[in-house]
Amino acid sequence: MRLNVPLLDRDEAEAVERVLESGFLTQGPRAAEFESLVASQVGTSHAFAVSSATTGLHLTLDALGVRAGDEVVIPDFSFPATANAVVQLGAVPVFVDIDIETFNMDPALVEAAVTERTKAIMPVHAFGLTADMEPINAIADRLGLPVLEDAACALTATYHGRQAGSLATAGVFSFHPRKIITTGEGGMITTNDGALADRLRVLRTHGAVRGELYMDFIDAGYNYRLSDVHAAIGIAQMGKLHTIFEARQRLAAELGSLLADVASVRAPIVPDGYTHSFQSYVVLLDDDIDRDRVIVEMKRRDIETTLGTYSMHLQPYFRGRFSIDDEALPHATRAHRQALTLPLYPQLRTADLELIVERLVEAIAASGARSS
Repeated sequence: MRLNVPLLDRDEAEAVERVLESGFLTQGPRAAEFESLVASQVGTSHAFAVSSATTGLHLTLDALGVRAGDEVVIPDFSFPATANAVVQLGAVPVFVDIDIETFNMDPALVEAAVTERTKAIMPVHAFGLTADMEPINAIADRLGLPVLEDAACALTATYHGRQAGSLATAGVFSFHPRKIITTGEGGMITTNDGALADRLRVLRTHGAVRGELYMDFIDAGYNYRLSDVHAAIGIAQMGKLHTIFEARQRLAAELGSLLADVASVRAPIVPDGYTHSFQSYVVLLDDDIDRDRVIVEMKRRDIETTLGTYSMHLQPYFRGRFSIDDEALPHATRAHRQALTLPLYPQLRTADLELIVERLVEAIAASGARSS
């Protein structure tokens, strides 16, 4: 059983075929339509399709004025693309520990991480559960800092009735095949900030402004566009978004019920006022369980699992550059070692979920205790 299988059918194939027949393959009318659909879903005035969420983060940080030597406050527990986008601008990621209950950046630790060099705060909505944005935004407003949501996993997630991607200065979504919907590769920036939108529009396409006859290049921009081929897939996927959302909610509830009586496994926690997108279904194993061995044992039983995500300060590049002690980020360190992602996607049936839990219990028993 695979970790994730995108929900694809003839709709996507026919959408791509129509683009190929049109001869208009680069960013064009399909990309514009896809942007409109996502902006409507999220509730923002502007949306910009980009080649990936990583380029979307990089582009938005640049547009927000992040430069070499600046600092950006981010959670330590995230896919390294979050920090890479900062580093690629010559800036410095400042890692903040997480709330182990939600896997999200702990708002109580944010202000202490801000210095005179801080240029932005970038919370991550871990696995599709939004960060606690109200206190983060309050800190940012008081200090005059923009907030960029790394919402890569969080399309359809809500925070007190508002959609992820509309909760701060800007948000960035991913359409990688493991995400809620997919375009193969691709991303989307959302914002209500008109001035930022103008800047993004220029930087996304080589720094160009199109005139009546040709373009003027007013900045050293990027080629971060999304092709109409990818956008056509995204449009077809948006037509399935409600179905995908409902299925993930139902399956996550079923899986949570099945796990309720499994010792040593904590199912995802969803605080009141939040809607979890369940892009990934991530459990936390007790500390005496060898999580890596569980992954191996699950694979032997033909069920794909993986870690939750990465504690970035533990990765060789960031370890070598910043030399942060594990004790400084205890919850992120624990999550890196004990979080486990289980299969969850709309095509699964109740019998599949029962098998996952049955095999998980077996795998935990077979894995033995973590060596000291």
